[in-house]
Amino acid sequence: MKNQVSHDQIRQNVRSRYKEIAIQEGEPNSCCPPAPSCCGSAHDISAQMGYSSEELTAVPDGANLGLGCGNPQAIAELKPGEVVLDLGSGGGFDCFLASRQVGETGQVIGVDMTPEMVSRARSNAIKGGFTNTNFRLGEIEHLPVPDQTVNVIISNCVINLSPDKQQVFHEAFRVMRPGGRLAISDVVTTTELPAEIKNDLDVLYSGCISGASSVYELKTMLKQSGFKDVVVEPKEESRTFFKDWVPGSKVEDYIASAVIKAIKP
Repeated sequence: MKNQVSHDQIRQNVRSRYKEIAIQEGEPNSCCPPAPSCCGSAHDISAQMGYSSEELTAVPDGANLGLGCGNPQAIAELKPGEVVLDLGSGGGFDCFLASRQVGETGQVIGVDMTPEMVSRARSNAIKGGFTNTNFRLGEIEHLPVPDQTVNVIISNCVINLSPDKQQVFHEAFRVMRPGGRLAISDVVTTTELPAEIKNDLDVLYSGCISGASSVYELKTMLKQSGFKDVVVEPKEESRTFFKDWVPGSKVEDYIASAVIKAIKP
């Protein structure tokens, strides 16, 4: 019971944080951690993460909230006609980019647990004329998606926020078709987090830091869920932008952004 209470508390903290971001007008000056203007504009942040100028201008205003830690589009190798699922879809940024790649014969499903984010994404879809996107309210540990219906799962700096990552990967495996693939950007720990970072629920957990798992832990969980060809590859250059997330905390000494890939047999 205590564990469940703690999980619910974590989800509520995260939901409250992202509700605040969702109801901001236009493009917030924010990054994953809840420090105002910590990294500059959403456009600048996403450019740092590897998105091209073309990608950044191809989505409706207010879709890119600058909340990622990488570019899952760069590793997803999406094809026309595929069904794509985005775990923690936010304002719809990655969904809209995926929508262009899978075309009219494909579909992109975005799942987010914050009602305000889902509303924002749906509004952005209408604004941008995206007819092959579908945004659903739900938790990534309990996906509102039928079994074996998805070709590709993408996610950008979200799974670290889950208090039950093993369940997230079980669910990802359940909804994925055989031969489907994961293409995820997320935060990983590169060494043990100090207690003061690990226990900071209000700022550093909802800031995509203290909930991060190690490379070994992620590989183990993915394999336990049934995935094969698992790759978790930290990007050393990501430490540069982590320096600005929580200035003075030295979080860049403990975390990195990683490319996470896997296949469902």
